[in-house]
Amino acid sequence: MQTLTDLVASIRPLDKQKMAQAADYIESLAKPAKSLGRLEVMATQLAGMRGLSHLDNLQKEIIVMCADHGVFDEGVAVTPKEVTYIQALNMQKGLTGVCVLAKNSQTSVLPVDIGIDCEPIADMVSLKLARGCGNIARGPAMSRQDAEQLLLASAQLVKKRAEEGVSIFGVGELGIANTTPASAMISVFSDCDPHDVVGIGANLPLERLQHKESIVRKAVHINRPDGNDAVDVLAKVGGYDLVGMTGVILGAGACGLPVVLDGFLSYAAAIAACQIAPEVKNYCIPSHFSAEKGAQRALEHLNLKPYLYLDLRLGEGSGAAIAMSILSAACAMYCHMGLQANSGFSLPGSPT
Repeated sequence: MQTLTDLVASIRPLDKQKMAQAADYIESLAKPAKSLGRLEVMATQLAGMRGLSHLDNLQKEIIVMCADHGVFDEGVAVTPKEVTYIQALNMQKGLTGVCVLAKNSQTSVLPVDIGIDCEPIADMVSLKLARGCGNIARGPAMSRQDAEQLLLASAQLVKKRAEEGVSIFGVGELGIANTTPASAMISVFSDCDPHDVVGIGANLPLERLQHKESIVRKAVHINRPDGNDAVDVLAKVGGYDLVGMTGVILGAGACGLPVVLDGFLSYAAAIAACQIAPEVKNYCIPSHFSAEKGAQRALEHLNLKPYLYLDLRLGEGSGAAIAMSILSAACAMYCHMGLQANSGFSLPGSPT
């Protein structure tokens, strides 16, 4: 994967023949037709992914991109900036929300320093180009060259982890003030006013919400990102963590493997990834409906329906961690459920 063009070209369509065979097989299982609903749809989707030779005992991992944002200086968050660094350390110790939820679903968590405003963290994977991106209210988050470099580096990390045995990826993020650039991206991509997408993030007081909207509006006005050029949008009004998640999504698709989206931040990254490589949408599994204000508009833009409605807005990949159990359930159904032909009965609508 030497260039972004090479990366995009490596993302291939799902195997329709394997999907048809999987759908027929699911119909022959010992159950009424379609009775396991979206689990059947998910299993069929997974069966069409060329990177999965089987669906049993798949290794799962959530890659959490951690970075700070210059726009924090505009007063768009109440959580101290240092919490990005502190929680990255806690993530290494397995103490954060995504870690405990991932453990519950037998999923590993890989935190990545892709731009935390700190010195190098011992034993943490680092793709860092700088200690925090630029302040989007005053200029671009980064150069286009840096955005492309991080997209490719993040995709390469996925490839490496896939070679080491990971078959199901999830995306997460950690970065104080990062709902501001995510809102800017979704506003640009969906061609709507920031008022329609800007939410409270990590408990921003309602009386400060209008200010946050104005910062997003200012960022879009100053940088003038091209909504038809996802890399331009990422570079101008995104952030290192958002670029990293976009790269993970593209990397998973290039490996022919599923990637479980998390919440609001991951929606922004997924929109960017799907614009760069439309075929990658087939590898995306939407986990949950974020409680952040712009979730509905972002998911409508993606035309994806989440599996969970839990009013989550923690981020970190926490929703993806819970949804990993749903993927495991779909795979268990496909791999271990008995056949009608061996169960002593047949049901109307089932293959004969």
